[in-house]
Amino acid sequence: MPMTRDPEEKRNYMFNTPIPRLVTRMALPTIAAAVISSAYNLADTLFVSQLGTSATGAVGVNGSIDILLTMAGALLASGAASYTSRLLGAGKTQHAREVLSTCYFIALLFGAAAMVLGFSFTVPMLRLLGANDEIMPYSIQYCSYILLAAPFMCSSFVVNQCLRAEGSAIYSMVGMVSGALLNIGLDPLFIFRFGWGVTGASAATAISKLVSWTILMLPYFRKQTLLTIKLKQIHVRWKDTKEVCMMGSASFLRGALNALAAIFLNRIAVSYGTSALAAVSVSNRITMFMTSACLGFGQGFQPVAGFAWGGERYDRVKEGFRFASRACVIGISAVALLVGVFAKPLLLLFTENDAELVRIGVFSLRVQCLAMPFHGYCIVVNMLCGGIGRAMGTLLLGLSRQGICFFPVLPVMVKLFGVWGVASIQGVSDTLSMLLAVPIAVSITKDINRRLEKLAAASPAAQEA
Repeated sequence: MPMTRDPEEKRNYMFNTPIPRLVTRMALPTIAAAVISSAYNLADTLFVSQLGTSATGAVGVNGSIDILLTMAGALLASGAASYTSRLLGAGKTQHAREVLSTCYFIALLFGAAAMVLGFSFTVPMLRLLGANDEIMPYSIQYCSYILLAAPFMCSSFVVNQCLRAEGSAIYSMVGMVSGALLNIGLDPLFIFRFGWGVTGASAATAISKLVSWTILMLPYFRKQTLLTIKLKQIHVRWKDTKEVCMMGSASFLRGALNALAAIFLNRIAVSYGTSALAAVSVSNRITMFMTSACLGFGQGFQPVAGFAWGGERYDRVKEGFRFASRACVIGISAVALLVGVFAKPLLLLFTENDAELVRIGVFSLRVQCLAMPFHGYCIVVNMLCGGIGRAMGTLLLGLSRQGICFFPVLPVMVKLFGVWGVASIQGVSDTLSMLLAVPIAVSITKDINRRLEKLAAASPAAQEA
């Protein structure tokens, strides 16, 4: 759908387009954006791997910084996206604009604070994230420009998700994809042609983040969006703060647990050698490519659920969830099968002579591929909870993958299987997350059915009968 500032036109599109077509239209741009964004992370690792195993390990360590920066914006981005989509579905456009403006400027401040703290405590931070003496010089080089881009990264999360929330998924995709493609193009130029090494990869990433922010902000600067971002629209209300924090807390805590899990995993893996750390880092980057596709699909489905729930179109929520869960599980199963079959050739792209890296990396990647259908289903259920305002369900599922189902199992896996336990822990955690996702999905489905029955009983036809 083209971008529009007409609330009724937007509501008509979201309420009357057939569900399979609407979810697909909303999901395809977000899938493309998510996959290509993951591709540039993978490209970073691929290009840097040409500098040696230690440089590859540094990318894994600094990946935790990305997660920490995501935390700074995720609370506001996810909370604002969920809330504004329901406000728009209920016809409260001005209220939605105030929520977006408030969250955007707070995210900008969060990013600035993260930048200052990062530069003030660079070495202790990297040591905490798992860098040893061999990796530290590369890690310092890599984080330098990334921290400069922190304010733009954090505020981009809010803008990106709120563009999707109002149904403008294609423009959201353009912003994310443009930066990612630029990053892939600049990496070899800066790393090899200019001879900047790891610093070049960091600079390329920072520039791409700035370009993405600029493109995502253009429709707001040009007044082409239904939602707007203005200083005068900043309006802090307790009800809004509570709603945004409740719905965004899952993403925030998920980011915190992702960072914590990455730190623990890096520190344990590096105890088995730099090759083990690099192997886990590379396999997780490849797996993130598949996870991003699932997240992109879920993020396309979430505003559909939010609009429908806000407008009391529970039939569309139910149909959307049924379609989204089936499509996501079938699609990601096919992709995971291909990745699992070609796991070894994929790992060989990142090294020519480190057999240990390949051996551990292939095992880790294949275990995660086996668990990927479960992970895809959990993501769709999580997005359903976010779309309809189920904070507890969103929180539980957000905490499951890298928390509830990860940390209790990690020491057992390491004790029993050593480095192979480290390599397989993520796949085991993804599988166990189903124990939470299924009961939550059943509970929501029952609630939707009750609401549909109540609406049917209150309809004029039922009353006349």
